[in-house]
Amino acid sequence: MKLVLNPDRIYPLTSPAPAKLSAAKITKPPLLQFTPAKLHRPIRRRYGLTINAVMTDSMKTEDYSLNEEDSVRNPALSTTYRRPDIPRPNQTVLEAQGRVCTGPTQTKPLTEEKARKVLDTILKSAKGELKDDDEVSKAQLGAFFAGMTIRANAFPEATQWNEGERRAMNAFWPELVRTLPKDVIFIADPEGSIMGLGSCVGPHYTGQDAREMRLVGALREVLAGGHLGFEEVQGVLRDVLPLESEDKSRGVSESLLSAFLIGQRMNRETDRELKAYCLALDDEVGPPPVADVESLTHYGEPYDGNTRFFRSTLFVAAVRSCYGQSSLLHGVDWMPPKGGVTEEQMLQFMGANTHLTALQAKQLIEDENGGFAYVSLREVRPSLYSLIGLREHIKKRPPLATSEKVQQFVRARGKESIVAGFYHEGYEEPLLMLMRRRGIHAGLVVKGEEGALSMTTRLRPTNTSKGLPVNYCSGFRSSVNGAAFEADGVSREAFCMEVNAKDYGFEPSDTPRTDRLVAKNIELGIAALRGEKGPAYDRIVLNAGIVDHLLGCSGAEDITSALDRAREAIDSGNALKRLLNYIKISHKVK
Repeated sequence: MKLVLNPDRIYPLTSPAPAKLSAAKITKPPLLQFTPAKLHRPIRRRYGLTINAVMTDSMKTEDYSLNEEDSVRNPALSTTYRRPDIPRPNQTVLEAQGRVCTGPTQTKPLTEEKARKVLDTILKSAKGELKDDDEVSKAQLGAFFAGMTIRANAFPEATQWNEGERRAMNAFWPELVRTLPKDVIFIADPEGSIMGLGSCVGPHYTGQDAREMRLVGALREVLAGGHLGFEEVQGVLRDVLPLESEDKSRGVSESLLSAFLIGQRMNRETDRELKAYCLALDDEVGPPPVADVESLTHYGEPYDGNTRFFRSTLFVAAVRSCYGQSSLLHGVDWMPPKGGVTEEQMLQFMGANTHLTALQAKQLIEDENGGFAYVSLREVRPSLYSLIGLREHIKKRPPLATSEKVQQFVRARGKESIVAGFYHEGYEEPLLMLMRRRGIHAGLVVKGEEGALSMTTRLRPTNTSKGLPVNYCSGFRSSVNGAAFEADGVSREAFCMEVNAKDYGFEPSDTPRTDRLVAKNIELGIAALRGEKGPAYDRIVLNAGIVDHLLGCSGAEDITSALDRAREAIDSGNALKRLLNYIKISHKVK
């Protein structure tokens, strides 16, 4: 079968239904149809997708043919992108991890009944009485007991163990000590001081080899609520990654590594720790190639995607490429804990090549018919990609969830900017710190919907809860008013603001919902790039224009002009043409 793009329509391939997807779910995603006149009502079909896109008469049919070997899977639900080779975590323990493996003020102690159920599940699994998805993984054991240990050692009284948890642990500990592996016993009681009965295992545990010895030494500090130095964190990461998935005997203990990752997040990473996570593996596949472009924006969307609302960044990148603002998007096909819609899923669905190297992405960025590119962590940081299964079993986001948004997989000859999304207050400054450490000219953090980058046009509720509002932006850009130069020789000015779309002429509207439907997100984005006015169109324009202005891009000094430029890119058909070109040329780069 071929993927054929021609002046009248695009035919992404059809694929067999995923084995674990029920018939009811298969029929749910809409078949997308776009015609020159209007966007038709979706037509449902059991398998596959057809997109009829409007393209210019100058495009030749023969330019848009792809061979059979270029075919890709294109399931319509974000959940189907989860790798089938990853064992599923035990749900009883995972639920408990969601309560106890979090910060000093967010942790919710377990009831005695719940604690006993969790410990009984762990004990049965350790004895081999639970199989398949009911088995408690080593990563879960490490994360759960690390959470309990840090709470006992370092958390404030309100989030330490309650009496019910203490009674449950006292009841199960003697048998747990006899049954659990030594590395897990070490994590549960590293100094032999938490449990009344104590254990000689924790104080004397060193690990199985030289790699684990460094990890165990770092973990002792982390489990006590302490922090590590820059070189110490870098050393651990370089020792243990990539995580061996095929030969478990060669890999580091997943219990120890998961305890380390969740422990650092529970202790709230310091700047030096986050810098170590951000920079540790920069040279994994060699130095980044340098694109011959005057401007390059690196987009750091949360890797775990959107589960509810329209995700606009892919379409924004197509718009900005029309007037010389190049973009590099990066992410994964599927990532916990949300496992939502990602740019890679959308590009796969539309038939683009998502297996590009950084050098191939450079070529697409430089291409006069492109101007943007997407790279997968799978290709540019295989060590970090190897942690996806472990991250699902950790349950909560590790420090990597912050540092991975601030990456430069391709550099630029001209000015570089980074835009990253955040949700939890307190992470905006660390993100900007990492951007400055990268030596870029401009940086921007956005509290978009779902912690992503998409600013919204909906009205802010009058009874807002505490914390920063959606559409809050903070950042820095190259100064034009003679501000002092920083250590890297670049003069920058800081800013922060809350973007109110109504101030710029947008009518308030609710954000379109996609509810994990890859097809729905594409339907909304393509319709908007065809010029169909509505909430999706407004969000693409808003996010393109505001980002151009806040980053200090040429021609965007005035917000109104920046927004008009984005509208023109869409209404002229150029933005859609760019996106369709990308699908084609992504298969032609060498």
